[in-house]
Amino acid sequence: MRLLILGLLVLGGGAALALLLQQETGYVLIHYDTWSIETSLSFAALLLLLALFLGTLALRLLAGIIKAPGRLRGWRQVRRAQRDRLQVQRGLIALAQGDWPQAERVLGRSAGRSEMPLISYLGAARAAQLQHADDRRDAYLAQAWQIDARDELAISLSQAELQAASDQLEHALATLLHLHGKYPKHVRTLQLLQQIYVQLASWEELLVLLPKLRKRRALDEADIEGLERRAWEALLRQAQEGTATESAQAVWERIPRSLRQHVSLLSCRAQGLLAQGHGEQAESLLREAIKRNWDGELIRLYGLAEGKDSAQQLAQAEDWLTQHPRHALLLLSLGRLAMRAELWGKARAYLEASLGQEPRAETHQLLGELLEQLGETQAASEHFHAGLSLLSGLQPAAHAGAGKRLPLLTAD
Repeated sequence: MRLLILGLLVLGGGAALALLLQQETGYVLIHYDTWSIETSLSFAALLLLLALFLGTLALRLLAGIIKAPGRLRGWRQVRRAQRDRLQVQRGLIALAQGDWPQAERVLGRSAGRSEMPLISYLGAARAAQLQHADDRRDAYLAQAWQIDARDELAISLSQAELQAASDQLEHALATLLHLHGKYPKHVRTLQLLQQIYVQLASWEELLVLLPKLRKRRALDEADIEGLERRAWEALLRQAQEGTATESAQAVWERIPRSLRQHVSLLSCRAQGLLAQGHGEQAESLLREAIKRNWDGELIRLYGLAEGKDSAQQLAQAEDWLTQHPRHALLLLSLGRLAMRAELWGKARAYLEASLGQEPRAETHQLLGELLEQLGETQAASEHFHAGLSLLSGLQPAAHAGAGKRLPLLTAD
């Protein structure tokens, strides 16, 4: 287009010059050796303009010929880049569709010449991982490192996620600890570390990590509180089972006061005290806990705790009954406490009332033991069978003590 405009300008200029020189009588004489050329001034001007145009055209043509190889290479590069982008797209689509072999093949083949080699290698590594080919996965990750070590964060995070997914938890932990040392504020690294600590049951390390998770808002506050309770409960159980170097009392005193009031931790501590034969401590702990937080599991454990004064303990539970007359677990605990005090009639009434509110295998078992002690072997057998049926998930057979709604009891 520019060449056409230039030609028109030259022709237009020539026409204008011809008009200007129409009355010109001068001439141009060119003499070389034995040759002489003589022409009018106007014709010579036209020839000069024409020569200028043709010279310009020739120079542009020559420049195009010289530049042709470079332009051809550029066109080929553009075409190759477009083709490589399509290959990467095909590989990622295959990965999303679950065609792991196709995804690995396409991404692995295109990675070496792709504009986005890191994405290709990481995608191929994930596809190999999903085929349980850990060796090929690691080879792709190593090639990703060779492409550009400056992308350490992206590569290492992908590596840790893949290692964790294949249960190589120790390797994943080592990768994440290295990353955390270099990028201590990176949220995703903190989240993955938390997951690995939970899977490895590294509760002490998790407790150290939780303030960092809270500060960076890496998890919801409710999730962080749940993890904190879970970690302390696990440490407490380990100490109570004798699998930790620290005593259970020492662990309990380390737990923040606000968390000690949570039902799961109170229940865990009470179970440990009962297992170690510290009934009085368990009774005192549970009594104060129930006054602050009415909970069925704490009520059930209270019946198992043997305090120093069984009559006073029974009176305390009967006082609670005035406020919660229909509570099945409270009635169960009252039955236990009455049996301990050898108040057989009251114990039987409490246990039967508990069954009237909620049939439980534990209650059937205890009532069966009581009836057996009283010499009512047939009724005891029926309760034993009913309890076994509940444990196995079967519907218990109807008998005098199961499923019957009995009058509610109140403390006298």
